[in-house]
Amino acid sequence: LSSLKLHNAMWPGLVGKGDDEGQEPPISLERMLDLSAAAEVDGRKFDGIDYFLFLPHTNPEASDDELKGIADLIAGKGFDIGSLVAPVWPGTVGDSAMGTDEQQEKFLDAVKMACRIAKVFNDHGARKGGVIRIDSAEFGVDKWRGAPKAFNADDYWNRPYGEGTARIIDTFKKAAAIAADHGERLAAEGEICWAGMHSWKDMLDLLEGVGMPETLGFQADLAHTYLYLMGYNAPEHALLQDGYSDEEFWPAYEEMTDKLRPWTIDFHVAQNDGQVHGAGSHDKTGKHCPADDPNGKLDITRCSGYWLKDFQDRDIKHICWDGCMFPNATLEDSTTWNAILKAMIGVVEG
Repeated sequence: LSSLKLHNAMWPGLVGKGDDEGQEPPISLERMLDLSAAAEVDGRKFDGIDYFLFLPHTNPEASDDELKGIADLIAGKGFDIGSLVAPVWPGTVGDSAMGTDEQQEKFLDAVKMACRIAKVFNDHGARKGGVIRIDSAEFGVDKWRGAPKAFNADDYWNRPYGEGTARIIDTFKKAAAIAADHGERLAAEGEICWAGMHSWKDMLDLLEGVGMPETLGFQADLAHTYLYLMGYNAPEHALLQDGYSDEEFWPAYEEMTDKLRPWTIDFHVAQNDGQVHGAGSHDKTGKHCPADDPNGKLDITRCSGYWLKDFQDRDIKHICWDGCMFPNATLEDSTTWNAILKAMIGVVEG
């Protein structure tokens, strides 16, 4: 694990932030870079950053020269660029992967934009690896649950999912073909808030339905996958119940990771206190906690080991911290980032 580079995410400065009542303002890309660059533990610093390709951090329609300027800004802080988050959600560039043909086309446009930006960064020498992150961009599971079971003469019969998942599979296959044409890989991040990706079993059905492991894989986040265990939006797939013991936790964790690890091509270190949390348009998802939160449910080092077993075989070259929806005061506190960096060093050093 010692070869893995340590990246920090820039999107905690954006996700859940905004101008609506009760929201805190976004934190600029440069400020997030400076906060990351200031972190240091025993001489070790962050090696790179992963970030979301949308305003105010980045205009996804920026010119090549503007993008090269952003790459130079990031490199000037001492960072490589790693995984990129495609702007697939309604209100950005994209729309639901489960939606109409028009919505699907918007989703695919977002993937094309992300691939184009990735190529500019790659050619400029600022990005040497990483994936492009997506999800179904269909918030909530009610519409997904209401879709009929899928039967299709062109596919196998009695497949274990409905038309909602079948539509997402169709969109993801088209997105993966776009990514392959650009020499990129897509990673679908499982969260309980995204339809068709809201439980470990539904996520596995989706990955197997796409069936393009060389191009489309899974992005595992410690906080979000913890809620997979608890079956928050899919009680029928729960592997643990409230009040579980350590003796129950680790076999359940191994069962989940054994299913999803072969598909895992990107990994987020995170902590979760078992709550569901959100802000703004990104509501009701797994709560990210500070790395040293006393209420954290996860042994970050041990849990990470389950996901990162044989990581080289899946071409994982870095790991990234994810701390979405932290208050701005927490993000502006240097002790936050030093605690995060210390936890990540623990992952790679054991």
